Amino acid sequence: MKVQEIMRRRVASCTPEMNLTAAAAELGRDGCECLPVVGEGGNVIGTITDRDIDKVVARCVEPSKVPVWEAMQHKLFTCSPEDDVRCALKTIRAEKIRELPVVDRNGVLAGVLYVDDIAQKTGTQVSPGLTRKATAA
Repeated sequence: MKVQEIMRRRVASCTPEMNLTAAAAELGRDGCECLPVVGEGGNVIGTITDRDIDKVVARCVEPSKVPVWEAMQHKLFTCSPEDDVRCALKTIRAEKIRELPVVDRNGVLAGVLYVDDIAQKTGTQVSPGLTRKATAA
């Protein structure tokens, strides 16, 4: 099965200049776990999650004064729509992440592959602790 058969195509994203309050609102509005951070030209340059934002808030820093680029994950893992889901799942398991931005051949955001969607749509057993249900407990 290919990533393009499971990935979510309509996903929110943010820019590195956006503040964390706006990014958190975008996460909440879309109900997603991860926002790809998109630079000029639409290229994905990183990701930010609610967990990244929580770390800033825990330091008692006002999130509206912090740009996304200061809190985002700069270590980026992606896959392409044509990749096999099993290959993408290897990256997800190895890096202990729950979502993987999907980029086209030019590095432009095409969607996001969520571990919960893989488990639901393929019946594949995912590593314990990676699904949203497991981390919410």
